[in-house]
Amino acid sequence: MGYLALLRAPHVTRLLFGTLLGRLPAGMTALVIALALREAGAPYSRIGLATAAYAIAAAVGGPVLGRIVDRTGQPRVLLCAAVVAGFGYALLALTPGSPIGAPVGAAIAGLAMPPLEPCLRALWPVVVEEEQLDTAYAFDSASQQILYVAGPLAVAGIAGWLSPVAALWTAAGLGLLGALVVATAAPARAWQAPPRGHGAGLLGPLRSPGLVLLLVGLAGAGWTVGSQNVLFIAYAERHHGQLVGGAGTLLALAALGGLVGALGYGAVQWRSSTATRTWVLALAMALSYLPLLLLPGAGPMAGLALLSGIGLAPLLAAAFVLVAELAPTGTVTEAFAWLVTLFATGNALGYAVSGSLVANSLTAVAWCSVGGISLGALLLFGARRLFGTAPVGGDDGSQVAGLVTAA
Repeated sequence: MGYLALLRAPHVTRLLFGTLLGRLPAGMTALVIALALREAGAPYSRIGLATAAYAIAAAVGGPVLGRIVDRTGQPRVLLCAAVVAGFGYALLALTPGSPIGAPVGAAIAGLAMPPLEPCLRALWPVVVEEEQLDTAYAFDSASQQILYVAGPLAVAGIAGWLSPVAALWTAAGLGLLGALVVATAAPARAWQAPPRGHGAGLLGPLRSPGLVLLLVGLAGAGWTVGSQNVLFIAYAERHHGQLVGGAGTLLALAALGGLVGALGYGAVQWRSSTATRTWVLALAMALSYLPLLLLPGAGPMAGLALLSGIGLAPLLAAAFVLVAELAPTGTVTEAFAWLVTLFATGNALGYAVSGSLVANSLTAVAWCSVGGISLGALLLFGARRLFGTAPVGGDDGSQVAGLVTAA
């Protein structure tokens, strides 16, 4: 099934549009916090505190909200979370110069960020045919590449035209509007997770050893992406004037590579198992990053940036399917939320470690970037036997498909 067939399926266009709209603030927030606080005269230390508060709160809030969705359904959680997150953005917009108000507002915005990504991924098995799942997850993965290019561009445009504070209000509005579009769609209203299996306990989806290893391996991919950002910024500074657009060009090329990779992955009818595709794609992503160690001139580096991005989105697309297969009964939304959290945590750690290395050696930063996905790929390869079979009662959406049909 191709992308046109996917988009013609009932509810798909609405769910994609609402999710992309509501997720756009995630691509805006780090930059808009920095611009708004700096305009208010806040020191860089306070900007770092507010940005860290947002990131940490989002990492904690995602799995919590995912678990609530699995227990109570999607609409109420999405709408309530969007309202609370909007309050956090409003607090940021009203008190950007406050040493208390700004970090608290950032933490609230992160903690209550609507779990649109996990909710959409939980809905895919319900709204598309089984043979369309790979295409749907690939399209979902490709959309992320667009978001993290469009988000900063939206902030730059709004901040330049109006002000950074206006961009904060815009982020609040987009989050609420996107959550409203998704929450009022028939599949979201009808969706219910199957009852949680016996023994789920406090760990929820993390009681699946295969899922835990998969998430840790994907954290390695997140590490690589965070480290790559530092690498491209430092490289552009050292080749000032030789690279049109500087680091932004390299980052955009990597995102473009991800978009091409995801679209290509979704257009193929795969015969291998999801588990096999996941570890093979992780190894392929590691190989695509290896040439960055050469640190060539500006022209070849642009080509390597494009190459490096090709593997990430297909890896995530395959991993989305595997997460759904490995998640114990009644925990699929929380499992997807943990994926977001672990990937973001790896991203932040890769950024931090590379930032500490960049003053000494650009080559060390390149090795740091390659190392994250290489170790993650080796972990996934070593754990491949645990990915071979889903746990008894794993969530595949089949138990709730009839609810959407009835709606």
